[in-house]
Amino acid sequence: MKKYLLLFIIAVFVMSCSKKVEVKGKITGGSPLERIEFIEASGVATLPLTNIGLKNDGSFAGSFDAPKSGMYVISYGGKQSLIYLKTGQKLEISGNGATFPTEYVITGDAKKNNDFFTAAQKYLGNYAQTVNINELMMKDEKTFLSGVQKVETDINKNIEENVKKFNPDNEVVKWKKNDIASTLLTLMSQYELTQKQISGNPSFKVTKAFTDYENKLQANKDEMVKENPAYRSYLLSKMSPDFQKYAEANSKGKTDITTSELFNGYLKGKKDISQTTKDYLLAFVMAQSDIHPTTPEKTAEKIKKIIDEDIKDATIKADLKKIQFAINGFKIGEQAPEASLIKQDGKSYKLSENKGKPYMLAFYASWNPYIGEATIPVLKEVVNFYGSKMNFVFVNVDDTKDQFIKTSNSLLKGIKGTSVYGEGGLNSDIAKKYGVYGFKLPCFIVVDKDGKIASRPFFNLGDQELVTILDKQTGLSAPKVDPRVQLQPGLQQPAEQTPPPPAAPAK
Repeated sequence: MKKYLLLFIIAVFVMSCSKKVEVKGKITGGSPLERIEFIEASGVATLPLTNIGLKNDGSFAGSFDAPKSGMYVISYGGKQSLIYLKTGQKLEISGNGATFPTEYVITGDAKKNNDFFTAAQKYLGNYAQTVNINELMMKDEKTFLSGVQKVETDINKNIEENVKKFNPDNEVVKWKKNDIASTLLTLMSQYELTQKQISGNPSFKVTKAFTDYENKLQANKDEMVKENPAYRSYLLSKMSPDFQKYAEANSKGKTDITTSELFNGYLKGKKDISQTTKDYLLAFVMAQSDIHPTTPEKTAEKIKKIIDEDIKDATIKADLKKIQFAINGFKIGEQAPEASLIKQDGKSYKLSENKGKPYMLAFYASWNPYIGEATIPVLKEVVNFYGSKMNFVFVNVDDTKDQFIKTSNSLLKGIKGTSVYGEGGLNSDIAKKYGVYGFKLPCFIVVDKDGKIASRPFFNLGDQELVTILDKQTGLSAPKVDPRVQLQPGLQQPAEQTPPPPAAPAK
């Protein structure tokens, strides 16, 4: 029997307003090949807000529009950490390449909030060593509740001590308390499940004292569901048994129904859940279940319809559409948009110059680890085989034109095609129009002879679907290619899993 399980991913958190954050700093021992990214940590459907490169001395500078004041993920060198940012803020941050961003130093007006947050996290790490969760889970309900309430009291006492010490803004204090409440609710949900298993009674019910305490912890549900994915995960875990029954009853005989469709139908019957909660939970499930690089176009259209018709919150709707486009690309048959591009000699270049002949757009950057020996030999074979029947346009999204010239001359030497630059790199006109982000590089899109999109974005030149499209566009028949070549670890998608946004850091 097919199981339609909700994903219970404890991610990260968020809060309010839309102004630019200016960031600068230095990573001692940092590598120019590594990039710094900031991501709004809402956990619904977030994309990197910026991608900043390091200079040779480890210094960096950049800016980005922060949608809200709240928690953000800062990512560097395969590591992630949380940081609290306010809109319109100037952030000065530094660290060591070996430990950044797990450890960092902040100066300037972001210091007090993050000193409070760091102190609170450090206390939690130490406090967790004193609590035997497994032992607590095996206690009777009264003892368990008493233990959980003591944990809440101890942690809130430490929070108040840190408030006096660091004088943080009320918003970050409120966020931290909601974060603790979400963690305790998750613990209580696990206890209830454990007791059902121990008793062997699926109808096992906790007492009123238990549910009263749960309700106390989530007195402000709408605020918690907006800012805390851990709370969304808790709500999904509570709904899971009921949703499982609904899914099994409503999926019989339907081979192509998606988790998102089923969960959307399930939520429509829940009159006791606010529209805000429905929007956040549905968006969370859609982003985790049905928006990924291999989503069939028919499924992508179904998801788009749900976004258009059933998500009411304008910001969530826009975020979902943005990530769906970033992952699934244009609809096949749409006109490929023009964009500002220049050649090495500084002359402008138009994609429409290829009209009358199909072409492939190949996006790349020097700092992307997959563009070198993993991709170039395969790209050369593809160009050599199809080059007589189609054009190849290599679009560089490095930070500067000088780096573009250096990279294209080095990497693409001897490969037939047109090398162009999107001025501004990942902030360029073409990167924005084609939904290109750092996690998508290198990326390949096929356009037909009439200038219309002929493929979704591909990240693996050995993908048989891409080979089939290239054969169709050129009338050639390529030899079989090992589909394992040039796979990017970040873009290999297991069932019901979404790409970019990054996994949440450990709490």
